[in-house]
Amino acid sequence: MRKIVVIGHGGHSKVVQDTIQSLGGHTLIAVLDDRYTDISYKDGVQFGPVSEAKKLAKDHDVVFTIAIGTNWVREKIAKELYDYGATFETLIHPFSFVSPSAHIGPGSVVMAGTVINADAVIGSHVIVNSGSIVEHDNFIGDYAHISPGSVMTGNVTVGTGAHVGAGAKVIPGKTIGDWAVVGAGAVVVHDIPHEQTAVGVPAVVKSKVLIK
Repeated sequence: MRKIVVIGHGGHSKVVQDTIQSLGGHTLIAVLDDRYTDISYKDGVQFGPVSEAKKLAKDHDVVFTIAIGTNWVREKIAKELYDYGATFETLIHPFSFVSPSAHIGPGSVVMAGTVINADAVIGSHVIVNSGSIVEHDNFIGDYAHISPGSVMTGNVTVGTGAHVGAGAKVIPGKTIGDWAVVGAGAVVVHDIPHEQTAVGVPAVVKSKVLIK
């Protein structure tokens, strides 16, 4: 049994915890979120602020997952936890399909109903959310979020920290820049520059992303 700590206790965290439960082989020992100022326990699980991660990371049998949907926040916390010496778990729901030739980095979460096909590369701390498709030869950068029901067709590149909205589609060979945002339901037929928001069918750049 691996001891796992979940960082974040919002709606996304509920789905991550369900994924952990579906896998077996893991024991949830703590849920940390700065909504908590004190330490408490329920059913053997510790609840407390994120600062408690520094103590828990000293146990080499403990692994972490960051269950926070906002990409730049996930990056910030990951960097803090790396400084503590934390190790991150890759979580892949049993009701997903991941090609044997795909690669998924540490700290990433693959939700139920997803498909990740041949030679796709998924970076670290990526969310591949429920029912999304990452086709062959995709590259998904660290801290990106592929939202529910979205489709990345073949040879798509999604940059670091980019967010592809629910139900969006990206045609083959296109690139979504670092920290860019693609709106829900958009159809990407042209490359999207770094730190830009694109919406519509076809997707058109509308504004600069305010990252932090």
